[in-house]
Amino acid sequence: MDKIKALRQKKREIIEGVGHDQKKKLFYDKGMLPPRERIEKLLDENSFVELDMFATHHYWDFGMDKKEIPAEGVITGYGLINGRKVCVYAQDFSTLGGTYGEMHGRKICAIMDMAAEIGVPVIGICHSGGLRLHETLGPMEMFGQLFKRNSIYSGVIPQISIILGVVAGGQAYSPGLTDFILMTKGSAIYIAGPAFVKAQTGCEICDEELGGAVMHARISGLVDILRDTEEKIFQEARKLIGFLPLSCHESAPYGPKDDDPQRCEDILDHVVPEESQKPFDMHEVISPIFDHQEFFEMKADFAKNMITGFARLSGHVVAVVANQPNYLGGVIDIEAAEKAARFVRFCDAFNIPIITFQDSPAYLIGREMEQGGMIYRGAKLLHAYAEATVPKITVIVRKAYAGAYIAMGSQYIGADLVYAWPGAEISSVAPKTAASILFKREIAEVKDEKEVEALHQYYYEKYVNPYRAASLRHINDIIEPKQTRPLLIKSLELLKGKRQIRPERKHGNIPL
Repeated sequence: MDKIKALRQKKREIIEGVGHDQKKKLFYDKGMLPPRERIEKLLDENSFVELDMFATHHYWDFGMDKKEIPAEGVITGYGLINGRKVCVYAQDFSTLGGTYGEMHGRKICAIMDMAAEIGVPVIGICHSGGLRLHETLGPMEMFGQLFKRNSIYSGVIPQISIILGVVAGGQAYSPGLTDFILMTKGSAIYIAGPAFVKAQTGCEICDEELGGAVMHARISGLVDILRDTEEKIFQEARKLIGFLPLSCHESAPYGPKDDDPQRCEDILDHVVPEESQKPFDMHEVISPIFDHQEFFEMKADFAKNMITGFARLSGHVVAVVANQPNYLGGVIDIEAAEKAARFVRFCDAFNIPIITFQDSPAYLIGREMEQGGMIYRGAKLLHAYAEATVPKITVIVRKAYAGAYIAMGSQYIGADLVYAWPGAEISSVAPKTAASILFKREIAEVKDEKEVEALHQYYYEKYVNPYRAASLRHINDIIEPKQTRPLLIKSLELLKGKRQIRPERKHGNIPL
């Protein structure tokens, strides 16, 4: 009994960690939660099982012989989210600033190995000051081991990072290698903090400007989901897991089929303006089509001219990629191409069918795009769609011009089914541009603008309307907008079990 009492006492001390006053100062007063409470919020009630609680460092220099670090500064284990298995780790900022020591790293790597072996997602709750300098090279080795696992398990199990508080230094690279990043406003992540930047460059900069959550959500594109509070972040993390398979060997979980698969939305017949150049919000097309009009958007604040996210069709999880004509006219710039390409590749890796909604006039052109690397960075979108073997269904809502038409899930690069709405405009370039070149001589000879417009209209009616593309079998059907939902559901049912055989290779070389 004495040994059992001693065990209980040791576990209590580790679980308690620093005292309440210290937790209040470091967490509660800042609107944050300690790591164990974070895990409780993330997982189903009483489902967490902790592993390696008694792991500890074995360093003696720089005062480490006097430091006892509860759970080695990181809590690792497994549990359930809505009854489905996940592995999880949470860094403890109250112990040496959550710094990444050798044994700290070994614990994280061990739980990642377990997740990969049993085929379940791994979720990291990150709050760390970076490398633990006291341990010299030991943590460096484990950083390498962590990055290696992030890389070799990519596409094997979903990897999710939740950034709460500050994550700095080498620790910041690991979330960058994971599939999704969730952050609270007020959190920050950077490879070097403001003090380090000032010491090395003389430049003064604040946390938010350097690596704040809002900056990463809007400018760098690092953040997939941004919310005000930790409570909301954990709700969103649980929701995200609900759309994902446990591993690449499984399908995404089915939801209830309690929304009529034959439901037609009359509003879709009127949502797109008659005037081709007039913008509209593509969300008004997306939401009515999917179950309960629910759409779970990723990177909503970044590259707003491209929409990405998850939804369900008759209970089946699907990925949604769409141009947004309400922002930059739906043109595809570098950021939009990369945002969509990364999302498409994730969904292909994890067996999630891709539904694409097209309304884009082109890839963005000009000096800024060319100097920024549009040729190879814009090509990522082409590569992602062409490489994907999951079911791919495209709906041409309005404009489908030039390279944007090809890249956004066209038949030319492997879409299984392509449907067009009656107002679709399908052309190798913008219709007026094409007409002005093809009818250059005629336009030069006429003096009346009405005659010029008549030439433009002739080209449009002859070559741009969707019936031309349908006659060439470049699209499979022209459909009434309100019938989009039932048709997509039937199309998904048709494509269930689709198999594609590709040339044998080690791996492709996407233009990074």
